[in-house]
Amino acid sequence: MNRKPNRSFWQIWNMCFGFLGIQFAFALQNANVSRIFQTLGASVGDIPMLWIAAPFTGLIVQPLIGYASDRTWGRLGRRRPYFLAGAVLTTLALLWMPNSGLLWIAAMLLWLMDASINVSMEPFRAFVGDQLPTGQRPLGYAMQSFFIGLGAVVASALPYLLAHLGVSNVAGPGGIPATVRDAFYIGGAVLLGSVLWTVLSTREYPPEQLHVFDDAVKPEPMQVERASASRHGLAWLLAGLLGGWLVHRYNLEHELYLLAGGLAAFGLSQLWVSVAHGNDVFTQVMTDVNTMPPAMRRLALVQFFSWFAMFAMWIYTTAGVAQVHFGSSDPQSAAYNNGANWVGVLFAAYNGFAALASLVVPWMVRRWGLRISHLVNLWLGGAGLISFLLIREPHWLLLPMLGVGFAWASILSLPYALLSDNLPAEKMGVYMGIFNFFVVIPQLLAASVLGVLLRLFFHGQPIYALMLGGASLLVAGLSVLRVQEPALA
Repeated sequence: MNRKPNRSFWQIWNMCFGFLGIQFAFALQNANVSRIFQTLGASVGDIPMLWIAAPFTGLIVQPLIGYASDRTWGRLGRRRPYFLAGAVLTTLALLWMPNSGLLWIAAMLLWLMDASINVSMEPFRAFVGDQLPTGQRPLGYAMQSFFIGLGAVVASALPYLLAHLGVSNVAGPGGIPATVRDAFYIGGAVLLGSVLWTVLSTREYPPEQLHVFDDAVKPEPMQVERASASRHGLAWLLAGLLGGWLVHRYNLEHELYLLAGGLAAFGLSQLWVSVAHGNDVFTQVMTDVNTMPPAMRRLALVQFFSWFAMFAMWIYTTAGVAQVHFGSSDPQSAAYNNGANWVGVLFAAYNGFAALASLVVPWMVRRWGLRISHLVNLWLGGAGLISFLLIREPHWLLLPMLGVGFAWASILSLPYALLSDNLPAEKMGVYMGIFNFFVVIPQLLAASVLGVLLRLFFHGQPIYALMLGGASLLVAGLSVLRVQEPALA
């Protein structure tokens, strides 16, 4: 028997500590970028398209980084070089973003920031799968959720706290409030310091050792059904082209071009796989997409509806709460900026609740199993988002954030615990990157259709995006029942 040894609490702490800084940066981005865009002149209708760089970047970067890290071994190990490189690049973006001054520069910096965060984030998921035995993986991913929540609490509330310390919270024309600028500077320091902690305090198993552990899943040789890939590719390509023509013909919202383009691009990728015989990175990644483990396919719907909901919340909560609960849609007004700061507090609250929930989730798993625990948590989050339509007192909005926090802690941990036991060690990185497709695609869809749905059915009121997000979490909870419960060693 060659069992992977259990790690101590502090060893797991050290290997997950870098997520504190990664989520600090991610939370600053989620809570403040819409505010920055509106401050620089973007309308509410422009926000989804400006945000599109973030999920699109993840769609491309994470599988490539996963593929590369699976094949890396050097002085810093297998995954840690990517933690460090991504942290340095993200820090530079954090320092530059609040000094952008122009909307198009801010949009480009969002792309750079998200790409850099993804360079660090993707290998962290595979890192836990590499280092921990099956029975400790739920604890490892829960520990990541704890640091995600802890980092996001401070990051989300930071502009609010700085304002109460006397830092200016109102920007002049074309400027960014000093509260936001200083928060981004602090975020850069926290990110770089926490990732360095993990890089310097943790060692990795070399790839050849990972392959001989008893819990290593052996890759099954699987062939792409080329005829099926060709048929599906042609169908998706034609659907995308038809969709693009309809958008042009009937002068529909330009956001829908994104959806049509995504369908066409997926169709082209399938057609490529049906004829390709090479070993280039793109062909290998797309081949792995077509032969992904069944467990990943069953988790696809769960991830899809979960992340559609979260993206709806991230991009519309500021506009919705400022309009409904603070009575202003003018980004230059004090009421709007007070509302935006309060959204930062709400985001800090749900991340704080997520940090606490991450301590409860392992107990839920032991009592109810992974599937039922995830269902319960997702439904708590769905109820929380829907209740934004019913609550009018801003301070009471903290209550639904409790449910959102449980959902967020669960989204960040339990799907990965359900998945990691089914992945071969030599492809842990690339499959974790491919799994990110089911995180990114719903965000792309949300950016394409949410603005259209709000205009057509809800008179353009952004608060209703939260209702749609809540309904999506309820569907995600039902979808998890299709996933098989793994045996935890």
